[in-house]
Amino acid sequence: MALQRKRKGAGEASIPTGSMADIAFLLLFFFLVTTTFSKDKGMKIVLPAESEETQVQKKNICHIWINSAGAVAVERKIMPVGNIENEVRRRLAENERLIISLKTDPLAPYKVMIDVMDELKKSRATRVSLAAREG
Repeated sequence: MALQRKRKGAGEASIPTGSMADIAFLLLFFFLVTTTFSKDKGMKIVLPAESEETQVQKKNICHIWINSAGAVAVERKIMPVGNIENEVRRRLAENERLIISLKTDPLAPYKVMIDVMDELKKSRATRVSLAAREG
């Protein structure tokens, strides 16, 4: 006589859900603690301390204008942004006391102003004045 084993009915598998909420809150807490948010640092511009106005000779000022359409002019001569570095270097070689006055129209594209400031940085211009263009 052969012995046969009785098979127990396959029971249903279940997932314990009692601690699911605990696990969810632990994961939420973990990600809140470990996540870092980076801050936009913007451009580094060193502003001088407030002082009295000083008169500057006109020969020591180079005007750069940016109009509302984004066109750039150096001393009333329109030129592409890529040429500003060489133009400013040439002028700085002629006059080491040169101050660059960057005037922008309030409606000018922001990117053009940033591109011009990058060109001024590449030209090693250290004396730059920023101003909004008047009327």
